[in-house]
Amino acid sequence: MARKVLVVEDERAISDILVFNLKKEGYEVSTAYDGDEALQKVYKIEPDLILLDVMIPKVDGFKVCKKVRESFDTPILMLTAKEEEVDKVLGLELGADDYITKPFSMRELMARVKANMRRASIPVETKKSNIIESDNLRIDLNKYEVTKRDKVIELTLREFDLLKYLATQANQVFTREQLLEEVWGFEYFGDIRTVDVTVRRLREKIEDNSSNPKYILTKRGVGYYFRRA
Repeated sequence: MARKVLVVEDERAISDILVFNLKKEGYEVSTAYDGDEALQKVYKIEPDLILLDVMIPKVDGFKVCKKVRESFDTPILMLTAKEEEVDKVLGLELGADDYITKPFSMRELMARVKANMRRASIPVETKKSNIIESDNLRIDLNKYEVTKRDKVIELTLREFDLLKYLATQANQVFTREQLLEEVWGFEYFGDIRTVDVTVRRLREKIEDNSSNPKYILTKRGVGYYFRRA
């Protein structure tokens, strides 16, 4: 069965180009031209990936992203014509998995779509669970589930992938560049601030005190590592 992509873009010419190239890659594609329509389509078709423009009518892309994240962990790739770093960071903080700035090459966009699709389609293994535990934190690598004091913590796929990568190689320090390459899974065209934002979101979810973390620590001037108790 073809994987489903929802394209949310109010500029018809851009939307048509995206639809054409996605269909050429074998995806089943639906479109929405404003935020209200996008949210309706998300609940109706439950896409496997969302290409979400920031500047869309009625409900902007940031609000759509936030609303989607309340119910779905669907990979979200945000499209923006803005160069300001704050817009990119805001999208990531609201739960977007990735962003790409217009104008972009179709090759770059398709590389990101495929990478996010691959990550989202990793099957849950039926063999004995692979568990990582540290203090009250429990990471089930096969179920893609994180619990703390027996309470499930809702993570996006990207957040889980980053936590998994660090936790399976506990106490080893990784630079931001290494994490972009290994966790994001392809030649990343963005900037290293993406890692910082994702780490901050993770800390807010798994740490008792995100300003004084005990799981994901910073090695000043180098990068990040997971400390396993």
